[in-house]
Amino acid sequence: MTRKEKKALARILIAGALLIAVSIWKPTGYIALAAYLIPYAVVGWDVLWKAVRNIAHGQVFDENFLMALATVGALALGEWSEAVGVMLFYQVGELFQTHAVGKSRRSIAALMDIRPDTASVLRDGQFVEADPEEAAVGDVIQVKPGEKVPLDGRVLTGASTLDTAALTGESVPRSVNVGDEIVSGCVNLTGVLTVEVTKPFGESTVAKILELVENAASKKAPAENFITRFARVYTPAVVIGAVCLAFIPPIFLGGWADWLHRALIFLVISCPCALVISIPLAFFGGIGGASRRGILVKGGNYLEQLSHVQTVVFDKTGTLTRGVFELEKLIPAEGVDQGELLAAAAMAETYSDHPIAQSIRRAYGAEIDPARVTDVKELAGQGVTALADGAAVAAGNEKLMAAMGLQAQSGDEVGTVVHVAKDGKYLGRAVIVDQVKDSAPAAVAALKAQGIRTVMLTGDAQAVGQAVGAKLGLDEVHAQLLPGDKVAAVERLLAKKAPKAALAYVGDGVNDAPVLSRADVGVAMGAMGSDAALEAADVVLMDDDLGKLPAAMELARKCGRIVKQNIVFALGVKGLFLILGAFGLASMWEAVFADVGVAVIAILNSGRMLADGKK
Repeated sequence: MTRKEKKALARILIAGALLIAVSIWKPTGYIALAAYLIPYAVVGWDVLWKAVRNIAHGQVFDENFLMALATVGALALGEWSEAVGVMLFYQVGELFQTHAVGKSRRSIAALMDIRPDTASVLRDGQFVEADPEEAAVGDVIQVKPGEKVPLDGRVLTGASTLDTAALTGESVPRSVNVGDEIVSGCVNLTGVLTVEVTKPFGESTVAKILELVENAASKKAPAENFITRFARVYTPAVVIGAVCLAFIPPIFLGGWADWLHRALIFLVISCPCALVISIPLAFFGGIGGASRRGILVKGGNYLEQLSHVQTVVFDKTGTLTRGVFELEKLIPAEGVDQGELLAAAAMAETYSDHPIAQSIRRAYGAEIDPARVTDVKELAGQGVTALADGAAVAAGNEKLMAAMGLQAQSGDEVGTVVHVAKDGKYLGRAVIVDQVKDSAPAAVAALKAQGIRTVMLTGDAQAVGQAVGAKLGLDEVHAQLLPGDKVAAVERLLAKKAPKAALAYVGDGVNDAPVLSRADVGVAMGAMGSDAALEAADVVLMDDDLGKLPAAMELARKCGRIVKQNIVFALGVKGLFLILGAFGLASMWEAVFADVGVAVIAILNSGRMLADGKK
């Protein structure tokens, strides 16, 4: 508990003890009034002060005004113990509410405690402590084991493992070596690293994430806005209703004191704090629970939209696939050994930086002495030729083989096909593919199990797109699309969806920014260090784990269910007790349950959202 909460608890305990003592003592007359006023003042002075202060500022109708009016009225009617009891239990509810909200905020603050206080910056040959905001691009910083990485940068020296849990929710440490990019907010676990700063602090990953989390609360969900508008109308309406209940029936039926007592009970019951607090708390807890899983939701409105998603549209490269080419298989010509085929291809691609060339060299495995390869020629749109150990080698497409007077063999392979020749002889072909992510099949299956339609948009060839779609079990595949075509495809899908349904687009956040912005919910994959992802998307999965997407939707739907439960429960109980109070069938103590009890139950229900993120 915080210091403020401890003080509030002490006041409640003291007031409770005084109330019990006075009840046992049973004084009479003005002594009884004075005796009851002491615990009332101890536990309720701040409520009275807030009511007076708010009235002075023109903010009349709030829970402080309702509780002050009800309890002061009870004191005036001689219901002294009830007045103290109502205020006492109201403060218990307020304490519980403050603790629940504070716990949620502290949990998220602890999760997002990724801003480093200092950075060890190289100055005049020595590393000195400085504010991270003072470091500039190109500066060299040192990060020791146990320290947070203060700025985004590139490793110059050292090797280590990084704890990225605060950013990605992933418990497995990430290994880094010389030349690797690292982002701020991670914790260095093992070796000492020297890092060249690549971004100023204001543009670093940690700064952007903190800004997004801080601004998330300002983006209210429709349910939150409804409750805010509802409370503005509801509170004055029940005050007017209480006034009418106090003064109109007695004109015809008499019994002024009884009707005034009913009106005071009506006021206590009507306090809307159960809705005003529990609904935002559910969304706040949902955002916090998602953050614990490495899912950054930019606001309650996007969390609510996630709960309505019925169609998920995927980009292919970097989203469903790794975006890294690998040699899938070698198909040698008759009489040719696979080793000879692979060696010739690797020799031909020795000097190329193309991802396909790199995949062939990785598959070859052995280091190639560049001195063995000479007379390298790259033919645009065809491939590459070279002399390897004096032999003429070539690797490329069918056009290159045709230019050499060779007949390239072909099959039904799906992927990029590299044909290889040596000394005028066709050796065979290598099939290079972009591998599907390990998490993609299970993620797509989980979405389909939730009744969500899955679609893929890609710029790749139709055969490649269809192969990936069939492997993952996608419902629709649209291939050979330019960036503008992707936007048009999403527009068509949006036009087909049901009015209250939502469409989510999942992309890598770099070349998919227009589509991410157009979708009802834009979800960015692999966002660590990606500025475009953080800026264009509404939801950011802080690593490449597609399995977090169905988890995010389950979390969003659970949040929606909790919000509906709280609204129905709070309005239902209050409506029932308001009727009972108006007919004189509810006492002041029952009114306390209808207010404090309902608020506590609703807050407990909302608190399940933050707890859910710990799984």
